[in-house]
Amino acid sequence: MSKPVIEIHYCRTCRFVLRATWMAQELLFTFGDDLGGLTLAPDDGGVFRVQMADGTVLFDRHAAGHFPESKELKQLVRDAIVPGKDLGHSDKH
Repeated sequence: MSKPVIEIHYCRTCRFVLRATWMAQELLFTFGDDLGGLTLAPDDGGVFRVQMADGTVLFDRHAAGHFPESKELKQLVRDAIVPGKDLGHSDKH
């Protein structure tokens, strides 16, 4: 079975690239053994969306009304690709 691929779509004109690369780093550190890859996809229109390569959206800034916190995004990715994985301090409330 192939491992899932995550895509982070970010608005290049809004300069969301720093946030996107930071989130990518956080996800790679946490899920490096569980992922088949992580792609950064420049976009426009104020987008900041994290999705599976199959199109399943895990987080969308427009729908949520905010940027994801690292903890929030890790929990969403965990629930989608490795439910039950202990996230340590990211699971604490």
